[in-house]
Amino acid sequence: MEKKLKVGILGGTGMVGQRFISLLENHPWFEVTVIAASPRSAGKTYEEAVGGRWKMDTPMPEAVKDIVVMNVNEVEKVAGEVDFVFSAVDMTKEEIKKIEEDYAKTETPVVSNNSAHRWTPDVPMVVPEINPEHMQVIEFQKKRLGTTRGFVAVKPNCSIQSYAPVLTAWKEFEPTEVVATTYQAISGAGKTFQDWPEMLGNIIPYIGGEEEKSEKEPLRIWGKIENGVIVPAASPVITCQCVRVPVLNGHTAAVFVKFAKKATKEELIEKLVSFRGVPQELKLPSAPKQFIQYLEEDNRPQVALDVNYENGMGVSVGRLREDTVYDWKFIGLSHNTVRGAAGGAILCAELLKAQGYITAKEA
Repeated sequence: MEKKLKVGILGGTGMVGQRFISLLENHPWFEVTVIAASPRSAGKTYEEAVGGRWKMDTPMPEAVKDIVVMNVNEVEKVAGEVDFVFSAVDMTKEEIKKIEEDYAKTETPVVSNNSAHRWTPDVPMVVPEINPEHMQVIEFQKKRLGTTRGFVAVKPNCSIQSYAPVLTAWKEFEPTEVVATTYQAISGAGKTFQDWPEMLGNIIPYIGGEEEKSEKEPLRIWGKIENGVIVPAASPVITCQCVRVPVLNGHTAAVFVKFAKKATKEELIEKLVSFRGVPQELKLPSAPKQFIQYLEEDNRPQVALDVNYENGMGVSVGRLREDTVYDWKFIGLSHNTVRGAAGGAILCAELLKAQGYITAKEA
């Protein structure tokens, strides 16, 4: 059996870091051997560093409890212990950009959950079923960084996962205008109801920076590599509102779409359920067998019933119907910390391994 690749988690004590650790338990290709966090956690065992702040609904994996947390700022030291890292650090955008590139320059690939590098022109931002070919821009990034195997790759924002895959499945009908409102879970802010009791029975109609990401990031995913950078697509035009709702996990989207070409309801549903990508062809370990499911019932998808579809890696769609102003409207649902965060990044790393970008460092 091939030896597992050694993985470091940067920012391993936060909510997304914890999700990485729980999802990587018993992973067939990757093994968490290093956890790095802020200097205040460094030197403690992982169990001590997290203390009573374990936020997952499954217990902390035994294998990580006694790992001594390293200082994330000791880049050479951390990088020397691993084949690649996942990044979920909690810093300013500029600090994240710098530290992720510092790790890449030690010849350590970085697969990031952070938004800092999503608009760096030669950094691929990938949903593996949608734009796996964007990983090719890594070759240009390596030239800029002066590396042979080190690079940064990112996954997009959690809020777009419930509608961007749907619009991708419908590409041949040429969506021209999209109006989306997302109803976003509190775990997207790294919170539980214990941390954020004022969210009980409440809705907050603002999430900083989220609307801009929700409108622009799909266009970058649908873009093309030109002259060593990713050039975003020009259409469809997307306008978005993002609302925080009292749900722990699961981002729901209510979406209206105008198309250039006519499509029937049956054609649209068929495109959704048959939509496959490279992860399904390669049978990557975290890939959902069926990426998008369509639910016929009027009251689906529901967070309580559907958020864990395909272990949280699938997208659920329902209530597809004709609209009086736009052509069609639907409801989408995705798990924001699995597909939308750590799970999406793990799938990106699996794709990068399959494509030959992530390999074991030579001893």
